[in-house]
Amino acid sequence: QVQLVESGGGLVQAGGSVRLACVFSGNTFRRYTMGWFRQAPGKEREFVAFISGSGISAYGADSVKDRFTISRDNAQNTVFLQMNSLKPEDTAVYYCAASWNAGRSYYTISGYDYWGQGTQVTVSS
Repeated sequence: QVQLVESGGGLVQAGGSVRLACVFSGNTFRRYTMGWFRQAPGKEREFVAFISGSGISAYGADSVKDRFTISRDNAQNTVFLQMNSLKPEDTAVYYCAASWNAGRSYYTISGYDYWGQGTQVTVSS
């Protein structure tokens, strides 16, 4: 059974940086496309970024692509989200997700099979 465990969240001032990590276990990590989503209070969960199993392809939402970077270390079964120039509107619970099946939309929640429990990121102004 695939398990995902996020870490690295916390309280940061606007303009600061945070690096989230998500450790994958229970299957062959490099076979999975990995994504990050976030959910702010009172809002729907939204796409942040995804990265292919090989790490060659990576895409981010327009709202974060100039500030956030997704990466992965297949030797360590870990996916990262480096978040720079944080804004108060980036405050949310951040979730990592794993997708087994190719041909699905990695921009949507339905494109993923497994989810972590989430880690809170709070950006103060």
